[in-house]
Amino acid sequence: MQQGWLGAIKGYNRVMADEEDDSGSGLRKIIHVDMDAFFASVEQRDDPDLRGKPVAVGGASGRGVVAAASYEARKFGVRSAMPSSRALRLCPDLIFRKSRFDVYREVSQQIRAIFRDYTPHVEPLSLDEAYLDVTHDLKGIGSATRIAEEIRARIRADTQLTASAGVSYNKFLAKLASDQNKPDGLCVIRPGEGAQFVQSLPVRRFHGVGPRGAEKMARLGIETGADLAAKDIAFLRANFGSMGDYLFGAARGIDHRAVRADRIRKSIGAERTFHENITEVSELRETCETIAATVWERVEANSARGRTITLKLRYADFTTLTRARSVRNWIADREHFASLGRALLDDLMPLPQPVRLLGLTLSGLEQDNDRASEADAQLSLL
Repeated sequence: MQQGWLGAIKGYNRVMADEEDDSGSGLRKIIHVDMDAFFASVEQRDDPDLRGKPVAVGGASGRGVVAAASYEARKFGVRSAMPSSRALRLCPDLIFRKSRFDVYREVSQQIRAIFRDYTPHVEPLSLDEAYLDVTHDLKGIGSATRIAEEIRARIRADTQLTASAGVSYNKFLAKLASDQNKPDGLCVIRPGEGAQFVQSLPVRRFHGVGPRGAEKMARLGIETGADLAAKDIAFLRANFGSMGDYLFGAARGIDHRAVRADRIRKSIGAERTFHENITEVSELRETCETIAATVWERVEANSARGRTITLKLRYADFTTLTRARSVRNWIADREHFASLGRALLDDLMPLPQPVRLLGLTLSGLEQDNDRASEADAQLSLL
């Protein structure tokens, strides 16, 4: 296995030409486009009084959760999936706006129409981000960098919103690049540069490495991509199981996944591993609400609907329980989904021991195939 990875590395490193040159190299030209604070930016666009102010999309009271935060709010530490009560403590002047998914979806469709002017190979991850494979673009431009610049300019002109983009020869690097110069930025990682680019990055930037994973890595002396690259495949497999192969490749800028526009998801879910095991029922219920909001955003993004909700609970001793409930008709909205999740959680009370992980999944899906997408492997945590 290790020889296979090393052979791939050598193959990539031999291609030192600019990314515009695809003559016989076999390298893909991948763009990852990520809208900047999408939901909040739409609200600021549509209400000029909100511009330059800290804005959150979501519910402001009770069990409300932040679905999105403007960059002005992020300066105070406000983040998506955060309970609204905590967000208000961090930023007392925070302005809340209710979600308008019909508007966000309409804007998302405008943006995807722009993408499809350049390639049929578009893999949406959510309403506000997507991968594009422009190895053979429809306009014959040839340069992924120029295509990314053109797409960003058209998004600004057509929607009055900004997007950041990453350009590279695989999905892993393109996604890293799109986050490099946010907001309203562009970053290009050319062939031969990927391995070096990831060396200085903190491992927390690697897709799939959550807070708990980063803590475990720190205990093993792994803080950066360079630290990760110094570990052999046997070490990574022994400490991270099936994720070890992914980490080995990622630390070297390797990712062989293709952009797939035709994948249909069988389920949509999210889970959270706690920094410290949880014993308080109130904290579990609050987390359940946060996860429900995250899942429902993904449901909306994929224009999906489903009938079955599954709750996953992992105790301190790693015993894992799942409980599911199906309804006769489609689960109607986020509150319906959240209420079913709360009921499943309440059925497991009282807790026999502390909880280390909580997750929710919607399955039994029906989707619009044109909008369906498959997020990357279930490695990431909230």
